[in-house]
Amino acid sequence: MLKKLLTAALISCSVAAQCFAAEPASPMESRTGETSVVYFTRDLSAAGLKKIYDRVKEDITGKVGIKLHTGEKNGPNILPREWVKELQAGIPDSVIVETNVYYPSPDRYTTEAHRETLEVNGWTFCPVDIMDEEGTAMLPVAGGKHLKEISVGSHLLNYDSLLVLTHFKGHTMGGFGGSNKNIGIGCADGRIGKAMIHTGDNPEEWGTDKMWQINKEPFMERMTESTKGTVDYFGKHIAYINVLRNMSVDCDCAGIQAAATTTPDIGILASLDILAVDQASIDMVYSLPEADHQDLSERIETRAGLRQLSYMKELGMGNDKYIIVDLDAEEAGEDSASDK
Repeated sequence: MLKKLLTAALISCSVAAQCFAAEPASPMESRTGETSVVYFTRDLSAAGLKKIYDRVKEDITGKVGIKLHTGEKNGPNILPREWVKELQAGIPDSVIVETNVYYPSPDRYTTEAHRETLEVNGWTFCPVDIMDEEGTAMLPVAGGKHLKEISVGSHLLNYDSLLVLTHFKGHTMGGFGGSNKNIGIGCADGRIGKAMIHTGDNPEEWGTDKMWQINKEPFMERMTESTKGTVDYFGKHIAYINVLRNMSVDCDCAGIQAAATTTPDIGILASLDILAVDQASIDMVYSLPEADHQDLSERIETRAGLRQLSYMKELGMGNDKYIIVDLDAEEAGEDSASDK
């Protein structure tokens, strides 16, 4: 159905038209500023992943960290290992990068348990760098109103480029997990950085029964500020891919306890603009028939998840206006671009 909707949109929309339903907090006609490019394919496969990576890889050079959510043991919705294996094999000097978690997970709280989980989940085809295994490093956060710096896994600074490969889905606290969440939580180390986001500035409260006291808008803002520290560190040497597949309302942190998926698969989006790729992902979810996105959009809105998008724009991290370049239409010799 989505293919028909997109094709119809490409045919019928003028250059300045709204081609997808915008998320409710930010109607398309109200968006201002510059326009970014977002690539799209419906091809949910290793070939589709490689095809879309080719469009954003120009500045992914040197030693490359591939940041993805490797999941709790036997999680049913994590990205297919074979897809990632084929992609990683074509990226010179690349490894998967992760960090330990803040919550008391038997699977990923300690490096030892985390490595066992990586093996169970099949992340064995290339090295996986648990970036906080040997300590932490501080990155400055320019313009943050909550954080002036963020603690990340110390190994993050060993990389020249970062490919943010994200399974786009819901999230218990974030509402949705896109590229912003993958970096903001996923690069923050498991003891200090994640506590700064989830709990606050008082170390005496970290890891206590107050560990989840920050939520909704303040949580979205802290998470986004954490992301900004990493995005600014890598400069132009960072790219974002969101895979809109198996979109449970729950994160891959939930493992086998994740709620069943009720939102249909959509495809893969990629950009050099973190806000544009997350905004386009949200827009595509909301463009589905209401019954298909109701569960996921309810999760997003009840957690104030859309604040991730508006705050990224406030911090100057990207554009919420974008052009979709439809790689499938391009291959078919059809008009492939539509303005957002």
